[in-house]
Amino acid sequence: MSKYLVTGGAGYVGSVVAAHLLEAGHQVTVLDDLSTGFPAGVPSGAEFVRGRIQDAVEVLDGSYDAVLHFAASSQVGESVADPEKYWRNNVAGSLELVSAMRKAGVRKLVFSSTAAVYGEPESVPIAETSRTSPTNTYGATKLAVDHLIASECAAHGLAAVSLRYFNVAGAYGSYGERHEPESHLIPLVFQAALGKRPHIAVFGDDYPTPDGTCIRDYIHVADLAEAHLLALDAARPGEHLVCNLGNGSGFSVREVIESVRRVTGREIPVVTAERRPGDPAVLVASAQRAQEVLGWRPSRPQLDDIVADAWNFTLALDGAAS
Repeated sequence: MSKYLVTGGAGYVGSVVAAHLLEAGHQVTVLDDLSTGFPAGVPSGAEFVRGRIQDAVEVLDGSYDAVLHFAASSQVGESVADPEKYWRNNVAGSLELVSAMRKAGVRKLVFSSTAAVYGEPESVPIAETSRTSPTNTYGATKLAVDHLIASECAAHGLAAVSLRYFNVAGAYGSYGERHEPESHLIPLVFQAALGKRPHIAVFGDDYPTPDGTCIRDYIHVADLAEAHLLALDAARPGEHLVCNLGNGSGFSVREVIESVRRVTGREIPVVTAERRPGDPAVLVASAQRAQEVLGWRPSRPQLDDIVADAWNFTLALDGAAS
């Protein structure tokens, strides 16, 4: 049994990873300021400390085996409008975290990175060797933390893995996606299915794709969580391993909407809107390195299964709020 600190463990991905760690028999402490997370997201059995990343220095000691770092500001639009918040929270906060780890003698880190570090890709599928050229402050801060971690590994022997997510979706039992405000496609389509919004907007239907709408790589959040446990085993002192996580095949916006229609049995009103600036036609991951180095392969690759788990979580949440 090992002991782990999970920063941002009351949020969507962090809560699912914390639950997987507990199920594997480990001790878990969740550090979260609840600015975007929820108390109900902290799994039963985890110790909870309410605080910011900078408070890790007061939590960490030599009893911890590793840190899994999810705490970050993550809204792309907000990052462009308020970049200072993102540099302060994501980069300065992560610097404080790795400093606290070094002081406490905790020498292993798994970092929640993002496909946003690549920006508009030159080719797909996107490999870890692809050019990194983020188009927004959120992606830029995540890339900066990747560089920070690489420096820490080289200078001080940290063992670290950065996992670059593509589109995370689905739910794991009572742990699922609920952002305020919501910006992700599947939960937005659910809102249309529930009558909470009049329609779902499709931003552009003239892309060079089979049905004219953008294609994105969706990965089940439980598959993502399993990759984090494998990353803990794969981390080596002095090395910074970077792995993309995705299904390796994409689904278009219209395919997602049709999947929601099948799973929910409800009509989804759709309107076509203008393209959004900077939206690439296709974003799909090459997960070959994760398969070869971590021994990871998604076990829930079907879109309808991802949507069904997310829908069940949404219905339960909607019923609890009624």
